Amino acid sequence: MENQTVLYMLVFSGLSDLPSLQLPLFLVFLLVYLMTLTGNLLIVLLICTDSHLQTPMYFFLGTLACLDMGYSSVTTPRMLFDFHTQKRLISIQACITQIYFLVFFASSEISLLAVMSYDRYVAICHPLHYTQIMHWKACVLLVLGVLMFSMLYPLVHVLFLLKLTFCTLYPLQSFFCDLPQLLLVSCSDTFINGLLLFIFAILFGGGIFALTFCPYIIILNTIMKMSKAMRSKAFSTCSSHLTVVFIFYGTIFFSYFHPNAKTNSAVDKVASIFYTVLTPLVNPLIYSLRNKIVKIALKKVVCSVL
Repeated sequence: MENQTVLYMLVFSGLSDLPSLQLPLFLVFLLVYLMTLTGNLLIVLLICTDSHLQTPMYFFLGTLACLDMGYSSVTTPRMLFDFHTQKRLISIQACITQIYFLVFFASSEISLLAVMSYDRYVAICHPLHYTQIMHWKACVLLVLGVLMFSMLYPLVHVLFLLKLTFCTLYPLQSFFCDLPQLLLVSCSDTFINGLLLFIFAILFGGGIFALTFCPYIIILNTIMKMSKAMRSKAFSTCSSHLTVVFIFYGTIFFSYFHPNAKTNSAVDKVASIFYTVLTPLVNPLIYSLRNKIVKIALKKVVCSVL
């Protein structure tokens, strides 16, 4: 440590080193970002203005759309800035701040997906008591609980990151500040950081994963006892949510747990693009294209504008 120089700036490896690709990549991801903001903002506006969408299910969907806008805004603007300047430099403080908000929005999304699974469970398995269980006060408290948990969880990682020293010129093999990547470029002992990351991933990640998928075991069992017409309607209300869940969890699991996850940086970057940039884009498309009520509300807005 005595002969090492403490660094206060880090370098991203970026998506590509080719100068000829910087402008095309900038334009592509700028378009994706604008489409993400537009699609999610449209979902929020539809839910706020259409009385048919002012139910607990769509309240959670509107919350998810807001989280998607924030989640995308943590990484994409920074990536666009690096495409424009081609410097890819970030301060340690800014990097840790980005990690905080990235973990905050990611944990908020997976927690909210678990809440949405519970909402579908109550709606399908206990329809007569749905309005009594999922009243507005309960919905607001569930969302506030998700946000409070998601604010405190990354704070633990941040407090331990602030104790680390960075003194290697090895670049972050990503286009954003990722917690495992940041630990790799530290010259301090990161055993506690890695242990906390592993324990929290098992306890909180595994717990939320179980809370998300376990209700669907009961839901599927209930659906199979329904008539064909009711079964089709029940499947349609769950299919959009399940699609979003599988995309989000699938890309994250592939990014962090696939074979050679620490050595194949190109594959990691592609997977990172999916769960940080593309997932917030496809979520509103999935819910709008697979939901008849949302499509009807969207047609009304388009017709009123035209």
